[in-house]
Amino acid sequence: MTGRILVVDAVPTNRIILRVKLSAAFYEVVQAASGHAAIAMIRKAKPDLVMTSSDLPDMSGRALCAAIQRDPANARTPIVIIHGEEDAHERLASLSAGADDVLVRPIDDLVMLARLRSLLRARDAEAELQLRDDTRRALGLGFEEETNAFTQPATVNLITTGNLTDPEALLHGLRDRLDHRIELVDAEDALRERTPAPDVVVIAEGPDSRGEGLMLLPQMRASSLTRQAAIVYVAQSHQRREAASALDMGANDLLGSGPDLTELAIRLKKQIARKRTNDRLRANLRDGLRAAVADPLTGLYNRRYAMPHIRKLAERAAEQRRPYTLLVADLDHFKQVNDRYGHGAGDAVLVALAERLRDNLRAADLISRWGGEEFLVAMPDTDLPAARATAERLCQVMAQQPVTLPDGRALTVTLSIGVAIGRPGDQAGPLDLIERADRALYAAKDKGRNTLVIADRVTALPRRRPAPIQPEAHIGPEARHASRT
Repeated sequence: MTGRILVVDAVPTNRIILRVKLSAAFYEVVQAASGHAAIAMIRKAKPDLVMTSSDLPDMSGRALCAAIQRDPANARTPIVIIHGEEDAHERLASLSAGADDVLVRPIDDLVMLARLRSLLRARDAEAELQLRDDTRRALGLGFEEETNAFTQPATVNLITTGNLTDPEALLHGLRDRLDHRIELVDAEDALRERTPAPDVVVIAEGPDSRGEGLMLLPQMRASSLTRQAAIVYVAQSHQRREAASALDMGANDLLGSGPDLTELAIRLKKQIARKRTNDRLRANLRDGLRAAVADPLTGLYNRRYAMPHIRKLAERAAEQRRPYTLLVADLDHFKQVNDRYGHGAGDAVLVALAERLRDNLRAADLISRWGGEEFLVAMPDTDLPAARATAERLCQVMAQQPVTLPDGRALTVTLSIGVAIGRPGDQAGPLDLIERADRALYAAKDKGRNTLVIADRVTALPRRRPAPIQPEAHIGPEARHASRT
């Protein structure tokens, strides 16, 4: 499943239609017929997103939205309010009440599914940042945040394409509604270095646009200047495919019927607030945590950070009934590298492995130096096939790319990996899972090194070190397979 969605509607037919459409897109659907039933279901099922009708038997959709957001445990849950007909006043009222988006029946399935994917991606990214901030505080590094008497205005870049009618009027209208720095930027200059970097970029397509704004999106997500900026895409009513594509290509928010000034201002306020929250969480992580919980040689997290993070990861996986994976990786014959080439060479090998792990794992995966030449990787929402493919790739990357030592020589060093899967309903805790992965690692050493072993198959193996081998074996390229049996 790609996520759990709560559908709230008093009309059974409406619930059934949405359930069929969402199930076909591999979402798990839970249902409620009233606002109070929805609140009870949220506590029980912990949905990833809520879709509610604007009219419920016991309260309005806006009242339900407010009730959900009053609960700190659910304040970040995305909420979509569905209206029976297009009404500009009601739409703006729902957005002002805190809804992340508003849909109107009959619902455009293409745009709806793109909106849901975008909202869930944003929720997962924010949850990961919050998880890391919670880990920092659990380590005793959570100091009171300084309150700034003055908050600098955000910078919003406005880009228009396709002969949009009077972009200057749009610019001045936004300036009248927002106390932020709004600048009209030419599309050709949007990716050029500028100070300050934009907090939000608005891309507004004109009636004659042929997707010029859409083509900017992947470039903005790849550019260091705009990678962290929020992007609001404004499409015209006839550009439904462009609108759906924009959300899948990285836009954070969407206006699907042209640049309505009031709605755009509401959405910009929300995106600016989210950007600032995420920036603060990143800064907390970078400035308040790294020195205490980072390995000084490789820059990876150390054991002190990894343990509480893995505990929280396991708790969240159990709540969401999703698997997670732990990999314990160890460099083969690392002592011989130090003995034969010196500790400078050993450090170069450790740094190279850390870089290759970062380059070949996801941003959400935790990579830590567990001790010495041993590394631990925690991978959320990862089942056995994905874990096996990842471990195989890491072994191949290390074995196929020699490490350049400080003296210029090339040295091939291989990797053994133990893999353990935490599954929904598994009673084993994180420490048990680490022990399983550790046993699997020793099994991989016994198997001949430069390989992986899945923990489920070696749970009965005793914990022991493999027998020592001759220093010449498996060190340079000429001996790459010397220890294989």
